[in-house]
Amino acid sequence: MAWGTSSNVITTNLDSGTDSPAAARADIKSAFDELKAVIDGRNTANGVAGLDASQKITISQIPDEINSSSGVNLVLDPNTGKVKLEEILNLAPQTVSQLNARADIQQGDIAFCSNGDAGTECLAVAVIEDDSAGAPTWKVVQIGSAIST
Repeated sequence: MAWGTSSNVITTNLDSGTDSPAAARADIKSAFDELKAVIDGRNTANGVAGLDASQKITISQIPDEINSSSGVNLVLDPNTGKVKLEEILNLAPQTVSQLNARADIQQGDIAFCSNGDAGTECLAVAVIEDDSAGAPTWKVVQIGSAIST
């Protein structure tokens, strides 16, 4: 069932005290059909994601991928000031050329660079140095020894 559409709610026979109740019946029925579409549209395709008892979107309604509008960064802005990822964060590898070609580098950006530590993999962080005229540059965060217990 499709989500309700306001253009399907006609008030022509409902906006005056002199309107005919008989003529208004079809408009009222149409409006209730749209209301039913909204109610039945919970947790359906082209509907709205419902909330569980904890006021959270259920896992079955969360998309596997979130894309921002063209040319706009996707921003997560929690009230706590901290984004917590459970499990693993995966950064797509980029080359030195790809990272340096970016026009949107900001202090604090972190990337996985496939060839940034003299040709080997490393993490990179964008920092502003005193001699860089305020423009951030990528710096190597070396990858150390293998983890162990």
